[in-house]
Amino acid sequence: MLIDQRPIFQDLSRSKAPPGFRGRSGATVILWQTVQLTLFNLSPQPAYAWRRFLLRLFGAEVGEGVLVRPSARITYPWKVKLGHHCWIGDNAELYSLGEITIGDNAVVSQRSYLCAATHDYRDIAFRLVDRPIIIEREAWIAADCFIAPGVTIGMGSIVGARSTVLQSVEAGMIVAGYPAEFKGYRRPALSDGLVHQSEDAIAGRSEEPL
Repeated sequence: MLIDQRPIFQDLSRSKAPPGFRGRSGATVILWQTVQLTLFNLSPQPAYAWRRFLLRLFGAEVGEGVLVRPSARITYPWKVKLGHHCWIGDNAELYSLGEITIGDNAVVSQRSYLCAATHDYRDIAFRLVDRPIIIEREAWIAADCFIAPGVTIGMGSIVGARSTVLQSVEAGMIVAGYPAEFKGYRRPALSDGLVHQSEDAIAGRSEEPL
């Protein structure tokens, strides 16, 4: 007896990117991939200005003093915005099928993965869906974290190492774990003996121990 093996959950033979999903032509995508593997990836670590130039050349918005390590990977730079003095660590990946925005003085540490797209599992064609990610200013994504599609990490927040963030995080929070859970609030940093005044999103919250 023959068994019907036609797909009932997902039929990948029918899957394709929606028109204009990449944001650039296929030739531009291949050119960027080639540049990233050679001129970008093989550049000396101190050549931050060179890598900023390459990212801007391919449409990324890159602020002043941005430090991107040569082993970092960026899928579509034209969908990425990097604020002033932000850092992107070794082997970090910005899977920018959707827009990824990283604010001023924010840090994405080594091996962290920001995934700005997913698939619609309700669609038999397994359609690609972009979900923008926002890392607000002064936030810190520690090493080896996963940031899910559509997540916003609030201003000044910390995501502990090897955490998986499936929901947005409010400003000034410290989260960690799988899935990431609230651990406490971040204290404003000291500068010349004085505590910076925090924004309304953080002001008035009591500190909780980790």
